[in-house]
Amino acid sequence: MQSQDLKELFIDELRDLYNAENQLIKALPKMAKASISEELSSGFEAHLEQTKGHAQRLEQIFQTLGEKASGKKCKAMEGLIAEGAEVMGEDFDGEVMDAALIGSARRVEHYEIAAYSTVIKFGEMLGQDEAVKLLEQTLEEETETDEKLVAIMNDFKLEDSAAGDESDEENDSRTNSPVPMKKARTARA
Repeated sequence: MQSQDLKELFIDELRDLYNAENQLIKALPKMAKASISEELSSGFEAHLEQTKGHAQRLEQIFQTLGEKASGKKCKAMEGLIAEGAEVMGEDFDGEVMDAALIGSARRVEHYEIAAYSTVIKFGEMLGQDEAVKLLEQTLEEETETDEKLVAIMNDFKLEDSAAGDESDEENDSRTNSPVPMKKARTARA
């Protein structure tokens, strides 16, 4: 593998990530607004601030490499965000909307975890130690965000919508139809 070719790939991947982070900076406030629980909304707002930091780290790396901080359209993130927007347009009630938002957010996090892991490896191969340290910080934060989303989802509780009506309960158990989700925490107004 040619070192110059790998460096070009490294820069190309960094540009893709830079664009992805900037797309997220625009999408996260909408997700925060669409969420029902205060915890999830606050989590999206906190991740927005982290994401701004991720973009700044990428800018630092571009500066170190003597490259202009610019993005290459990240079609993967564009698609993930479009799916998230589609979810926000659905008719889901309450905590079901939060569950849908978490699903969308986790797909984004998994994409970022894969992308940062890959670019870190390229940076290691190129001996870009400073860049690798910055990228590892971001990877750690992306992983922590995914874990926080899982923790919020783990707090969801199912509530039988036909409580007290035995015939509906029996029907639900026979057909395995889903029942509405209810969170253990108090939802925000």
